[in-house]
Amino acid sequence: MAEEAQSTYPTHQYAIVICPDLRGRSHLSCDLEARLDEATGLALAIDLKIVHSGIFHLRDIRPSTFFGQGQVSLLKSFMTETNASLMIVDAALTPIQQRNLEKELHCKVIDRTALILEIFGARARTAEGRLQVELAALTYQRSRLVRSWTHLERQRGALGFVGGPGETQLEMDRRMIGQRITKLKKKLEDVKRTRALHRQARKRVPYPVVALVGYTNAGKSTLFNRLADAGVFAEDLLFATLDPTMRLVRLPSRREIILSDTVGFISDLPTQLIAAFRATLEEVLEADLIVHVRDISHKESLNQKREVLKVLEELGLTESLESHSIEVLNKIDLIEQEDPTSDESLKAVPLSALTGQGVDNLLKRVEEKLGEQYQTTEVTLSPGEGAKLAWFYQHGEVLSRSDHEEGIRLSVRLSHENWMRYKKIVKPEVLAKKC
Repeated sequence: MAEEAQSTYPTHQYAIVICPDLRGRSHLSCDLEARLDEATGLALAIDLKIVHSGIFHLRDIRPSTFFGQGQVSLLKSFMTETNASLMIVDAALTPIQQRNLEKELHCKVIDRTALILEIFGARARTAEGRLQVELAALTYQRSRLVRSWTHLERQRGALGFVGGPGETQLEMDRRMIGQRITKLKKKLEDVKRTRALHRQARKRVPYPVVALVGYTNAGKSTLFNRLADAGVFAEDLLFATLDPTMRLVRLPSRREIILSDTVGFISDLPTQLIAAFRATLEEVLEADLIVHVRDISHKESLNQKREVLKVLEELGLTESLESHSIEVLNKIDLIEQEDPTSDESLKAVPLSALTGQGVDNLLKRVEEKLGEQYQTTEVTLSPGEGAKLAWFYQHGEVLSRSDHEEGIRLSVRLSHENWMRYKKIVKPEVLAKKC
């Protein structure tokens, strides 16, 4: 098939990283040095050896090569001097630009989207994760088949159905990729249904779901390990973990919750990835509480926050973010001790997932937030109302129970949804009081 299907680069391959300055032509507002550092970190995440990195200021984008001719010559000298065989451009390249740059530089050229796809492919561990990565990669590759089979004739003859061997091969590649994409989408629909069944099962058990979200390398997995003692892989590395993980966590009040660690977000997240990982991101949609973890020590922390909020808003979580979310300022151990909380973060929870400082405050805040969503109700049931008693155990959290001759007295915590259901199935005189 197409040569782009080969998605694994040799370990310690020499590479250069170029960050184009598109200011004035782009919506990006982040610092260019920070952007370059992030692109370099992405390359290091797949064991590439970076021999050169730099920022290229562009007056105009060339449709053929993205860079101007003088810059292309400079890049060619960099590739020769450093003996690099891979160039990473921290921008979106068209298939034609990618092909022309490879011809000029005599090396492999990939853009930001391809780099992120490469990392995701290396990080996927579960069958679901691999399906999602493959779908995103094939969707990306399908538009780039123009780069392959250039040694073959593209067209021969005047009739539309008489094509050269190159055209035939391109159509075969497109058809094969299209068929594989269709199969992957069907499999992911099965994953989606399975996840929906799991969520329904969790709703029947009185365990609220708390989802950790945040920019990549914000420390979500470290915090997850701190809270759940889960042993999830956590490194100072972009996209250290990819597949979502869930663990049972006990709050200070002994109440239990399900904590979910999700994939980290990043600026300019490829649309192919957002679409492919929809099944995974739906876990965030169904969460009772969202904990947004920020790296407060990072100089681009505010911009990273905006990128995360933008993705969450695209998922339709605007209303939930206002009432069902907690902001966490992680890595306070890496900043000056003067005042880890600025005016813009007075409602946030400062902590260090690495040292454990402030984690207790987070657990208390989680308990307070969940308490706002749940109602505690005291009811009295007659000895013969066993079905109603079972309903409370199935749909709520029984805090206390006392059996008397006149009946059974319960103190039950119910979600707002189940409280409304409860009021429909029981008679009003059963209600004792609502706390």
